Amino acid sequence: MSKTIKVALAGAGAFGIKHLDGIKNIDGVEVVSLISRDIEKTKETAAKYGIAHATTHLEEALALKEVDAVILCTPTQMHASQTLACLKAGKHVQVEIPLCDVYQQGQEVLKLQQETGLVAMVGHTRRFNPSHQWVNHKIKAGEFNIQQMDVQTYFFRRTNMNALGQARSWTDHLLWHHAAHTVDLFAYQCGSPIVKANAIQGPIHPALSIAMDMSIQLQAANGAICTLSLSFNNDGPLGTFFRYIGDTGTYLARYDDLFNGKDEQIDVSQVAVSMNGIELQDREFFAAIHEGREPNSSIAQVLPCYQVLHDLEQQLNA
Repeated sequence: MSKTIKVALAGAGAFGIKHLDGIKNIDGVEVVSLISRDIEKTKETAAKYGIAHATTHLEEALALKEVDAVILCTPTQMHASQTLACLKAGKHVQVEIPLCDVYQQGQEVLKLQQETGLVAMVGHTRRFNPSHQWVNHKIKAGEFNIQQMDVQTYFFRRTNMNALGQARSWTDHLLWHHAAHTVDLFAYQCGSPIVKANAIQGPIHPALSIAMDMSIQLQAANGAICTLSLSFNNDGPLGTFFRYIGDTGTYLARYDDLFNGKDEQIDVSQVAVSMNGIELQDREFFAAIHEGREPNSSIAQVLPCYQVLHDLEQQLNA
């Protein structure tokens, strides 16, 4: 592989743009191909970011010999099959969360990744946000132990729109997408697997065919608990807010920012080389490729999260 990692990015929507902006700050990486469903918009974005190749077909980008790695920011339902396609083409791959919305597909991805030995990771961004990294460092130093995580994931959504307010071609999902962030983060921060999980959901939306409200309870093997509330009906502050309640303090994480229990901001600017969780996630992906190692948030590390989501889906469908 050349010294410069050459990347194809699939999905030029809200999250694809976040990755392109983050990659601009990373040395030794060049995006050489952009893939998205509207060729004119794709060409326009490619020109803006100085990307030479634009296409609507992932297969076309995978056929480019210079492409070393792929970042997938495509609809959820495509994630597993496209990750498999990247691995079969001999490309390292980072797929945005969730890895899959069918657990068996996630297992298939892990099997192929282990066979190929390629770097494959999932965009579980909460592992990389400076706010959550700061808490993780306190835990590893023995200065803080989680007793409970109280998490609110709130949006206001009536149509299929992305984070930029643009129309989506697919339907988002509280369980397989938004809950995945918290389920994985809870086990990761506790350093303990989830042994109990329960879920209830509200009415199914007549047009979107998904539950618009959901409540999830988790317990880790070490006894810590997590309460997660999710809603697409919340007409108020939007986003995901994490409250860590522990033996020596309380911390509130709002994306890359962190506050104590008195709502006083904690300086996390020295935690990592950037305050941008997406950029830090990408830095880990490229570092793992350069160093030939397993990345944080690898397929193997996050697959237990999808087992929990599968079990919760079985409960909800029973």
